Amino acid sequence: MLDLSKTIDEFLEVEQIYRGGIKEIVTKLEILNEQYEVLNDHSLIHSLESRVKAPESIIEKLGRYGFDISLESARKNLTDIAGIRVVTCFISDIYDLAELLLKQDDITLITKKDYVKEPKENGYRSLHLIVSVPVFLADRTEHVPVEIQIRTISMDFWGSLEHLLRYKKGKDIPAKINFELKHCAEIGDALDKRMQRIYEELDKIK
Repeated sequence: MLDLSKTIDEFLEVEQIYRGGIKEIVTKLEILNEQYEVLNDHSLIHSLESRVKAPESIIEKLGRYGFDISLESARKNLTDIAGIRVVTCFISDIYDLAELLLKQDDITLITKKDYVKEPKENGYRSLHLIVSVPVFLADRTEHVPVEIQIRTISMDFWGSLEHLLRYKKGKDIPAKINFELKHCAEIGDALDKRMQRIYEELDKIK
């Protein structure tokens, strides 16, 4: 029988390691952004936030996907325990930032899903990277997976509100509403592309 209290305690013990992975990535992103801004007079990062999944969320996800509920199972099967969301101003910033990060010698790309070029059926857009980064502890080095989502302000606006509406009313949303939400995502995409063109035109003039 699963000892839920003991399992939660085990997850809390390794939480520091995942927070270390987030700190490593955030530091890299901030340094890259500062250098890029000096060289190009333009900041790649509009905003950045991070989180480590709560033990209860980890247990729920393991159960939902039919995995064993244990620390070993979580570390083996879940790659989004540590997560970072980066918001950019322009579509090109997404790819510039990702390219700079992946050039780092100690960053290993595990998976890449480009929902910007190939959006999800519901209209969701974002670039998802799962990378491995070394975290240097007192007695060993841990290679920690971190999920990074990079998206524009428009994509983040839509994603945040779509998530709020969908989880407020449950997943069983009428087809008409799903159509409206997808149409809003397409409007946001059109705005992103138009702002990208304006940015490129002004950059040429400068």
